[in-house]
Amino acid sequence: MSTEPRPYKIPESVLVVIYTPGLEVLLIERAGSPGFWQSVTGSKDWPDEPWRETALRELQEETGLQASDGELQDWGICNVYDIYPIWRHRYAPGVTRNTEHVWGLRLPATCPVTLSPREHVAWQWLPHLAAADACFSGSNAEAILLLPRFNV
Repeated sequence: MSTEPRPYKIPESVLVVIYTPGLEVLLIERAGSPGFWQSVTGSKDWPDEPWRETALRELQEETGLQASDGELQDWGICNVYDIYPIWRHRYAPGVTRNTEHVWGLRLPATCPVTLSPREHVAWQWLPHLAAADACFSGSNAEAILLLPRFNV
């Protein structure tokens, strides 16, 4: 067991909305936070990590999906929001805001996923409006509501 202190999270993250041409959206439920449904999210591992690399890594870590399973798109959306107080201890003292870059992964159809059990405990596919309603994060819900614009 390591006695090294855990490094602080970098306040730069990705949000990856996984969806089908029929506008079905994959949501995953956070471990330890019942009812907290979300799309794939995750912070950069190092400050210079390219956004695409972060998105690809988080997709694989959280769902087992690879970009080759569908079409990964940078939606060109950047959100800046307050970090929920419950998670601020993961960041350096004084860090209260996060910058999030939004991506989409369009899959040909719904499919089962393999969750990282330390991060998520359940998954479901929902029509996009129901998925937006189910998200606890406002920026995640807004991204899902924009989905028809990117489903071309």
